[in-house]
Amino acid sequence: MNEHEILLSLGLIGLAAIASQWLAWRMRLPAILFLLLVGITIGPGLGWLDPTALFGQLLFPLVSLSVAVILFEGSLTLRFHELRGIESVVRRLVTFGTLTTWALITVCTHWLLDFPWDLALLFGSLTLVTGPTVIGPLLRVVRPRAAIGNTLRWEGIIIDPMGALAAVVVFSFIVTRDIDAAWTEGLLTFGKVILTGSFLGILGGWTMGQLLKRRWLPEYLHSLATLAVVLGVFIGANLLAPESGLLAVTLMGIWLANTRDIDVEHIAHFKEDLSMLLVSGLFIILAARLDLSELIALGPAVLILLAIIQFVVRPLAVLIATIGTSMPWRERALLAWIAPRGIVAAAVSAVFSIRLSEAGHELATLLVPLTFAVIIGTVVFQSATAKPIARLLKVVEPPPKGFLILGANRIAREIGKALQGFDVQVLLADSSWSNIKAARMEGLATYYGNPTSRHADIHLDRAGIGNLLAISPIDELNSLTSMRFAEEFGKSGLYTIASGLEGGSGEKHQSSQERRGRTLGQPALTYSQLENDLARGAAINCTTLTETFDWDSYRRRHGNAATVLFAQDDDKRIHVITADEEIQPAAGWRLIALIQPEAADT
Repeated sequence: MNEHEILLSLGLIGLAAIASQWLAWRMRLPAILFLLLVGITIGPGLGWLDPTALFGQLLFPLVSLSVAVILFEGSLTLRFHELRGIESVVRRLVTFGTLTTWALITVCTHWLLDFPWDLALLFGSLTLVTGPTVIGPLLRVVRPRAAIGNTLRWEGIIIDPMGALAAVVVFSFIVTRDIDAAWTEGLLTFGKVILTGSFLGILGGWTMGQLLKRRWLPEYLHSLATLAVVLGVFIGANLLAPESGLLAVTLMGIWLANTRDIDVEHIAHFKEDLSMLLVSGLFIILAARLDLSELIALGPAVLILLAIIQFVVRPLAVLIATIGTSMPWRERALLAWIAPRGIVAAAVSAVFSIRLSEAGHELATLLVPLTFAVIIGTVVFQSATAKPIARLLKVVEPPPKGFLILGANRIAREIGKALQGFDVQVLLADSSWSNIKAARMEGLATYYGNPTSRHADIHLDRAGIGNLLAISPIDELNSLTSMRFAEEFGKSGLYTIASGLEGGSGEKHQSSQERRGRTLGQPALTYSQLENDLARGAAINCTTLTETFDWDSYRRRHGNAATVLFAQDDDKRIHVITADEEIQPAAGWRLIALIQPEAADT
């Protein structure tokens, strides 16, 4: 390929990736579904993209490094406190569940597709993995209960290196089976991969943790240095013991995520963006390498195998993993439904297919199309059905439309009760026990503590919460809390009261608007103004507009004595009224406003 063809191909991958992600966002489906379809379309379908010609010998090294980064990013989100209550289920899923899945897929592949036992065993090890690349997007769409989501994330991330390890051991046995020490060689390979991956992974995690904890790196180098260490650990592990790198980067991520006194949120954020880029490119590239004729030649037996994997293998594995546990049957049922295969299966199958083909195994070329058939089948089916099944089982988290209110003072309580009257979930957080006690007496959900604390990271239940309303009298705490939840809720979900320092020389003493969220009210109200107004008899009232008492009538009646704070439209959507929020309420809308005492009396 010449320079222009290479640039056009790279540009095509980029456009296809962003188009797939946008379609996934618009249609609320996992992006991998569109990435696979687009890759197949522009690759074997239209012939516009040939990854082998584009990357040459760099293709699989780039794929391997990308998978390492993706797996590290996923493991960086794993916190041991998330295992509370599900540790036995996760442990059984990645042990007994994995062995059950491996054995059943191996047997079914041998019987249905007439694969020799060795290749069937290798295929079983390739397709027992799920992985963060498919679990993460699916969970964002389905939004199951925390126990289900945490179980699936832990299983998917831990099982990826285990599947790769199993594939390495089987591959080692296949290529050495003609010698007397085949079994010994396989066991030695297993032990070498485990020891090498574990040692380098923990060493890399400890080293990076010390660099961060002792502040030996400037903050702007944290993400770059972490990426360099991850790639170094992965490459070093693979040089010492082939395919041990995935285990190493997984353990490195888990070690870093659970090291006390270091903050990896900014690193995780960078890695999340990088992972999305890599996942988008990888699925398109690997799908473009697929030979459709080989996939079609597999025949209807593939559909039977897919049905067995979905309706027999996965439910049986979950049954074995959850029997005797306290997990409710509804949560078990959804666990049994969700197990899509992802990028690790695709990448590892491509690598071993080439190696075995070069070694003279004729059927090895079928590993890639068969693996992609399982990936496409599980992703398409589960993407289409997981959300309805979760709703049917009633294990879906409430929509994240609620408000975390910083403060349980009188102002926060009055606003919280008004929002609660609109059937909006509210949670008040405060470090003042007297405020918390008063809020609980008034029937409001509370968290006693600082929402930016480490304790809150573990114990603050944010299910159904998607907005922050900072109403603390301490402006710095409002800003700090807004910064803490900026990534989780998005900047559009951050609201606060005015600081009282706007305008004049006071601007140099207040936090910038980007760190505080949007200011509540038109005009904006400070804490002291709200406190004084309520003390003088002002009230936070709720009003429903009608055909006869419309928005114009409301403004004529109250005039400047009413400061509208919130509005709820016909679709039950809450509009927070800020300086940049223009609304035109219609009949049926409901308003929450601060009404001054002279107007409240009329």
